[in-house]
Amino acid sequence: MTPSPRQPASEFTPKLITTIREGYGLGQLRADVVAGLTVAIVALPLSMAIAIASGVGPERGLFTAIVGGFIVSMLGGSRFQIGGPAGAFIVLVSACVTQTGAAGLTLAVLLSGAMLSVLALLRLGSYVRFIPYPVTLGFTAGIAVIIFASQIKDLFGLSLLGEPAAILPKLAVLWEARASLNTSAAAVAIATIALIVGIKRISPNLPNMLIAVAVAGLASFALQLPVETMYSRFGDLPRSPPAPSLPPLSMDLVRVALPWAVSFTLLGAIESLLSAVVADGMSGRRHRPNAELLAQGVANIASALFGGICVTGTIARTATNVRAGSKGPVSGMVHAVFVLLFMLIAAPLAGYIPLAALAGLLAVVAWNMAEKAEFWHCLRASRADAVVLLVTFGLVVFRDLSEGIVAGFALGGLVFIHRMSEAASVEAPVVTEPLAQFPDLAVHRLHGPYFFGAAARLGAALDQLAEAPRGLAVDFTDVPFIDSTGAHSFALLAQKMARKHEILYLIGARPEVAQALKQAGVAAPEACFVGSLAELQAADSGSRITTA
Repeated sequence: MTPSPRQPASEFTPKLITTIREGYGLGQLRADVVAGLTVAIVALPLSMAIAIASGVGPERGLFTAIVGGFIVSMLGGSRFQIGGPAGAFIVLVSACVTQTGAAGLTLAVLLSGAMLSVLALLRLGSYVRFIPYPVTLGFTAGIAVIIFASQIKDLFGLSLLGEPAAILPKLAVLWEARASLNTSAAAVAIATIALIVGIKRISPNLPNMLIAVAVAGLASFALQLPVETMYSRFGDLPRSPPAPSLPPLSMDLVRVALPWAVSFTLLGAIESLLSAVVADGMSGRRHRPNAELLAQGVANIASALFGGICVTGTIARTATNVRAGSKGPVSGMVHAVFVLLFMLIAAPLAGYIPLAALAGLLAVVAWNMAEKAEFWHCLRASRADAVVLLVTFGLVVFRDLSEGIVAGFALGGLVFIHRMSEAASVEAPVVTEPLAQFPDLAVHRLHGPYFFGAAARLGAALDQLAEAPRGLAVDFTDVPFIDSTGAHSFALLAQKMARKHEILYLIGARPEVAQALKQAGVAAPEACFVGSLAELQAADSGSRITTA
């Protein structure tokens, strides 16, 4: 029997199964094959370029696209998600390889896959989407800047003995090496960028990146240009993926790889779910975040076993998949198969690709990643959002990606708390005529959620009301939520009223609000819950109103 969508297991059901249950025929398969081929054409040069920029061989990018891309589509919670190596990981992977070596990188990817799986099983996928937009915008723009800076060497064919990871020392070293400019490499890079942009404008449906890289390779070979190629740096590409194997395991290596695994997990969860949200917006569908995270976890484990790097949802390739007419996850699986066929059949041809051409391709990717219009709009939207954006961007570029995300998230949380506390207010008084039986009672109404931020702002005002020589009633009708800090402040308020031999009346509190207040100690004889202001007005003289 098909499980009900409301059953807990359904949130881990792959969209592939859902698509098949809805009815999957030859027409859908034909559309998915075309879409998969289209995405594979885009993924081929990108996967190799991202791997090279990450400090590993181009074959690792292909392994990642083949193994990771297939599993993400087969097990994922999004119909259209395309998994593979992503530009957002270039900075982290490059730094990880530098510090831990290839074995440390593989172990970090493996541990990250396990962590992503645990996040999914704990059903935390939905919470990852709560990261504020200025934070995601800031770290995406920051990554774009770092990617571009990492490609300057190959863009201009510069000769360097060593290239620092930090951006300011990197730029200084690059400037000192300016005399080693290779004009042929610079010309290849500029021509590649011009072809990518030009083809995109003239005929958006053509695979502009693959055409540009192929033309650059043919021109370099035909003209015998003195430029570095994939073969001259990395040798021949393997003709097939390796047999799966575990990386070397030791406590020392685990200790070194673990911090990188945490960073991979954080960025991978954000990037993959953000990509799934983009696909939802383009297709009108909804993804299952926990199923998606679980697929990302399994894909990263498998990628590590086959010698790949980090796998995540890729926004550009996912968008290409949707635009190409994909009908479901089969297109992503087909894309991985086409990349595998390329490796089996045409791998030797990749050796002729100039590294300057791949650097030009990544320069275009970095330009598109920066989301310039959204960046400037966010800067103008509000001062608070601008601060969050700039702090995140600055830390990502000049310090560390993880620090930028954490600091941006913390600042975003503070901005949210401030805005929510501003939404809470006290209206006084709401009764213009004195109550017949309670002539000395002042009734004030609260508006908005009353949590620790609002309590800090409005607590002093409520204390002053309690010190006045009158009774006090607070109308909670417009309070949707109260946290433990807010409830505790009313317990203290009730005690202050009791010292004056007065009762604090609480009017119209919702059941969940009343429960939180009672758990904090707001109860008789210091306080009294009243269903409505009319109930308070109808009370008999001298009688005590029953606690709700």
